[in-house]
Parts: sequence; structure tokens; C-alpha cells
Amino acid sequence: MSSTFPAPSSPVTRAPVSPARARTIAGYRNLALWTLQGWAAMFFFAAGYAKLTESMDNLVALMTWPALVSQNLVRGVGIVEIILALGLLMPLFSWKIGRWPLLVSAAGLVAMEAIMLTVHMIGMDIGLALTNAVLLAITIPVLLGRR
Repeated sequence: MSSTFPAPSSPVTRAPVSPARARTIAGYRNLALWTLQGWAAMFFFAAGYAKLTESMDNLVALMTWPALVSQNLVRGVGIVEIILALGLLMPLFSWKIGRWPLLVSAAGLVAMEAIMLTVHMIGMDIGLALTNAVLLAITIPVLLGRR
């Protein structure tokens, strides 16, 4: 006795999206990406500023890794964070430049966040590791959505 299976159903087709609806969706997507870019830029600008202006004693009290590296490295990371934060907002300053500074900055921040997530996990800084995980969840959509 042979078993019969129902015929495979046809794939679900989507109705075409009207041009007005497509513009609305694109507008919401753009707004969401700018919101994420703004959050990431504010965080990294503040973090970089703190690394440049705070004393090493204060930074060591807030994070453990500055105690393990030179002061120049900590200050250098602060400069890089500020530059990358400004790069995320570069399209606000000049559309002529294009979005390559935004993409380079987003990629640089994703790399930095992944490295710091690893450093904080090894150092058992759970709060800072979670912070970097959230920052990755903010920055990866910006990188993917703007490419």
C-alpha cells in the first residue's frame, strides 16, 4: 500500500508594494538607522572624551583594563573612539563625501566592540561585557543597513 502525500502547496507570494508604501518603509528604516547611529555616536564620543580627560586612577576605578596597559594606549583608544563617533555622523556634515566614512566608522566600531567584549569577558567584567554586547547590537544593524 502506497502512502500518498498532498501536493506541495505553492509558495506564498507577496503582493507588490506600492511606491508610496515603499517610500514610507524606507523612511522608517532611515529614521531607525539614524537613531541607532546617534546613540552609538553619543556613547563613543562620551567614552572617548572620558578616556582623554579623566585621570588614570578614575579610569581604573571604572574599568580594570586601563590598569593593565599604558596611559598612551588608553588615550589613543579615546581618540579613535571620538574619530569613529564623528564618522558615524559624517553624512550630517557633508553629503558630498558620501557614506564611506560612515561605513568605515561602523566597521571600526564593530571591530573595537568585539575586541573589547572579549577583553571584558576574559577580565570577568560582566557589566562592561554586556555593555559591549548591546553596542554591537546597535552598531551591526547600522553597518548592514547603510552598506
